[in-house]
Amino acid sequence: MSDGQAYESSTAAARGEPTTEAAGGATAGARSYTIESLDTGLRLMRLFLVHDTVTVSGAAALLGVGRSTAHRVLSTLEGRGFAVRDPSGRGYETGPELLRLGRPAGLGAALRARWGAVLDDAVRRTGETVESAALVEDRVLVTDGRESGQPVRVSLETDRVRPAHATAAGKVLLSRLTAEQVHALYPREELPAATSRTLRSRAALLAELAEVRELGRAFDRGESVPGLYAVAVPLAGPGRRDRLALSASAPADRGGDAALAERAGQLRRSASLPGPGPGPGPGPGTDTRAERSG
Repeated sequence: MSDGQAYESSTAAARGEPTTEAAGGATAGARSYTIESLDTGLRLMRLFLVHDTVTVSGAAALLGVGRSTAHRVLSTLEGRGFAVRDPSGRGYETGPELLRLGRPAGLGAALRARWGAVLDDAVRRTGETVESAALVEDRVLVTDGRESGQPVRVSLETDRVRPAHATAAGKVLLSRLTAEQVHALYPREELPAATSRTLRSRAALLAELAEVRELGRAFDRGESVPGLYAVAVPLAGPGRRDRLALSASAPADRGGDAALAERAGQLRRSASLPGPGPGPGPGPGTDTRAERSG
């Protein structure tokens, strides 16, 4: 096994993914269609996930290729904006195009500004703190929001990151993925617990995501933060990477199932306001019937 293969196997094992050896014949069949130069470029791009700086000699050693090959691939990535020279000039760092690939489009300032009217309407309708959130791997990131004016309220924390499986917004966004994509995000059956109420298994998460798809909303009953109850609905953008969730959060004494179901309807009405690109309308799986208690 080359150093590059050893690196990839150890990295996959750390994430709980099957290694090349474990994949067996399926991997061998896939490799028969591999374009070697493209494969090398993709493998090199993955190095930026775990290295702040990648040198030509370092890339060559980790990938098991010659220095000239590593140099050509890094130069190509630099030319396309996927890599940039580090300040010393001896290595390469993550370029703007690679950063852009991993950044949900919903975080852009222009898109956030155009969703402002939706958030303003949502906080007026619900009377609670409302947020828009994006999915970043297995985490949910609050991109914007409006804080409730009530004396006792949930504080707004933009740029806050929480486990997606433990939040209403995260479950709404996860429900837009396929089962295979959810398995890739959660390679292990056991899920980390944020509170005593957090879903503990991938099987339980998949079952709840099926319900979220049917009803078009998700609840968080103290699963992410003790005493915080929330509901979220889809907030669709013009493309897949623009998908956000719109949520309303309240203290537990204002977060019974009936109150959460009512807020889900209010959030849907806010989400139907004209936004970026085509009007979002009800998302796939949205239950247009009267809300059922969760």
